[in-house]
Amino acid sequence: MTWRARIGGRSLASSMASVVLSEAEKVYILHGVQDDLRTDGRGCEDYRGVEVETDVVSNTTGSARVKIGHTDVLVGVKAEMGTPKLERPTEGYLEFFVDCSANATPEFEGRGGEELGTEIAHMLYKIFDNKSSVALESLCILPSEHCWVLYVDVLLLECGGNLFDTISIGVKAALFNTRIPKVRVLEDDEGAKDLELSDDPYDCMRLNVEHVPCIVTLSRIGHRHVVDATLQEEACSLASLLIAVTSKGTLTCMRKIGKGSLDPESIFEMIETGKRVAKFLHVSLQNVLNQEESLGKKRQKIGFLR
Repeated sequence: MTWRARIGGRSLASSMASVVLSEAEKVYILHGVQDDLRTDGRGCEDYRGVEVETDVVSNTTGSARVKIGHTDVLVGVKAEMGTPKLERPTEGYLEFFVDCSANATPEFEGRGGEELGTEIAHMLYKIFDNKSSVALESLCILPSEHCWVLYVDVLLLECGGNLFDTISIGVKAALFNTRIPKVRVLEDDEGAKDLELSDDPYDCMRLNVEHVPCIVTLSRIGHRHVVDATLQEEACSLASLLIAVTSKGTLTCMRKIGKGSLDPESIFEMIETGKRVAKFLHVSLQNVLNQEESLGKKRQKIGFLR
């Protein structure tokens, strides 16, 4: 389903896909941004059309595919039983793996995409390494013994700018689509415990993704900043601010990328813009996910790897 959101050393940026622009092209983009008119007709706070489809990979616990412009991301979630971490015996946990396909851009050929994949996975760990994003206690089966481990695999299929936002939307949609089988703990007369896994596809546990944040990337171009930057706009930006914001407007993580600098006043302005954009983004995404789920078996599935 598709919606369009509108609301008022070696750096990470250098490891992403990029384009080469002439000085004239950069000036053209810069002057347009100053007048709140970007090359594709959007304003500075407009997203491109966002396409979201869930349940696209049949052998996963949950999956989603998200496209924003020419950026295409596939996210799969697989739930497996594991042992809780020693420091958190009553919680399950998430593991992230990010693979940048060589087909996405020639810069990812060989080991070119490994650094970017590691950086993205690290960012996702920082966002989800707390109790507020996902109720990790609900993933615990037996304290200190058994828990659910959610392996979140992100595959970057095509890179056309605004990578982090697209991935965060894909992760939230895939977690929303995740169905974890219910487990019963059986105990015999001698006190030995055994686990019984339900084989009923409708007897499952759903994750509450209300507090899962979305990343909003704000790219500084000239004296203004834009959201959902294209590759051409990213080439004109020397510094960007990544902020992870919940549906309630709570800032959970922030990171600056790029070689340029940002003054404190700009940072505060970008944070306020990011919160405003994120609130509308969360509402739009949740509406689309609810609408898609309400269709049930009537939903027309485009599908991927089915």
